[in-house]
Amino acid sequence: MSKIYQLFHRKQVTQSQPIPGSNQKANHAGGFAWELNDWQRLDRFLVLGSEGGTYYVAERALTLENAAVVARCIQADGLRTVARIAEISEAGRAPKNDPAIFALAMAASQGDEATRKAALQALPRVARIGTHLFHFMQYAGQFRGWGRGLRSAVAAWYGDKPLDTLVYQSIKYRQRDGWTHRDALRLAHPKALTPTANEVYHWITQGWPGIGDEPHPDPALRQIWAFEKLQRAASESEVTSLLTEYALPWEAVPSQWLASAAVWDVLLPRLPLTATLRNLGRMTANGLLAPRSEAIRQVIDRLANEKALRSARVHPLAILIALKTYQQGHGEKGSLAWQPAREIVDALDRAFYLSFGNVEATGKRIMLALDVSGSMGGTQIAGMALTAREGAAAMALVTANVETDYIVTIFSSAGKNFIGNGSKRFGNTPDGLSTFDISPRQRLDDVIRRTTNLPFGGTDCALPMLYASQAGLAIDVFVIYTDSETWAGSIHPVQALQAYRQNTGIAAKLVVVGMTSTGFTIADPNDPGMMDVVGFDPATPQAIAEFVKMA
Repeated sequence: MSKIYQLFHRKQVTQSQPIPGSNQKANHAGGFAWELNDWQRLDRFLVLGSEGGTYYVAERALTLENAAVVARCIQADGLRTVARIAEISEAGRAPKNDPAIFALAMAASQGDEATRKAALQALPRVARIGTHLFHFMQYAGQFRGWGRGLRSAVAAWYGDKPLDTLVYQSIKYRQRDGWTHRDALRLAHPKALTPTANEVYHWITQGWPGIGDEPHPDPALRQIWAFEKLQRAASESEVTSLLTEYALPWEAVPSQWLASAAVWDVLLPRLPLTATLRNLGRMTANGLLAPRSEAIRQVIDRLANEKALRSARVHPLAILIALKTYQQGHGEKGSLAWQPAREIVDALDRAFYLSFGNVEATGKRIMLALDVSGSMGGTQIAGMALTAREGAAAMALVTANVETDYIVTIFSSAGKNFIGNGSKRFGNTPDGLSTFDISPRQRLDDVIRRTTNLPFGGTDCALPMLYASQAGLAIDVFVIYTDSETWAGSIHPVQALQAYRQNTGIAAKLVVVGMTSTGFTIADPNDPGMMDVVGFDPATPQAIAEFVKMA
């Protein structure tokens, strides 16, 4: 009878078994957790994507999993799915727009007639630039043929744009995924409404046989003339003159001139914020961003402008990647190297917090618990050069930046050398959790570096609650940053939370910040004191604050 009791005991069940009576499923690590519903998982995919896969799931398999989720959402409510895709894309809530474009292409191909129509109508909202359009065409070509609806949607993408915008797009975003504007126009056949528009289409598809030395007589076509002249420029002064007079984008500059400080000095005042982030190293290497220079002041001022950051849809992850890359003094590829300017590093650090908007303090007692297990260290966020464990530390600091009563812990699982030297951390609880002495007073690059150097281990997401219980800590909310691939504990996280509530009399809440686009969570969906949010969604810190303050 004792063995039967152990098998069906609800208060403590090993994570390698489901809680009796629950609908838990096996996660990718072999532990048991709850599955997200399709709408929750759609959000995770749209924000985090599947590029790079995870520690346990290869990129192709994870993409197929998420594609199946998108397909089910389209089938269940296609119009709701399209609306959600457009909402997340337009708000700049994802570090990359590719998942939204992929999902929109699916909706335009696999939905019912109303869904397909809505998806094609939403194309300009999601595919806002030429690169996005080329991605959409690539995905759509895999899902469907070039029927009349798709041709009309692509034609409208070109035909509905003001002429100056069309010219700028055609110069700035010339090719991607094997597609060019020439390919798009030849397939879509947009109707030119004016002779000037017809001339632009002619240039895109056939080029101009001769451009002459004098600017084009039509003001609307002079930027095209200047672009063609720039490709043939023989001197730095000619390049800077054309850039100054005709406001050409940096992508129009031939590669041999991109090492010139004078060229970047002309480009900088009009350089979009995202392009500024990508080129900080280059502008430092060529001497433009010298200490106390006017150029460095311009960059610092722009990074301190919260309204401009949000208007330009500068994602927090893009800033964090820029900070990590810039601070290391060299790119991930190529031989470009530079000496980082302290002022730029400090400005990037401040911009990261600004990119999340106004996060309100809750005044609650909070434990920020970072999963630093092997799966978190072996997974990159959105396929970018930042691991989930590094990103979790940065995300936690956004909340710590506004709260006054918090503790930060890191955990993996029981066992020697997972966190430290095998010594006990609290009471009789096995090794696997430590407090982590970080604060917003430290620069993010230092926090990332410290997180990167932590040893790996298995995953036991129950440890934060066990620690708080045995250490006698009064905690109102546990915020756990994890991939939910927990498997190594002798008790499930929700059971540990329930025990903590019972032992302390505190109605403690649990917020699970999902750092990957897998379909699992350690939060019980039937418990109103638990919530799932998506990591690196700019809306997440404020959503956490609002949930914590709820009675």
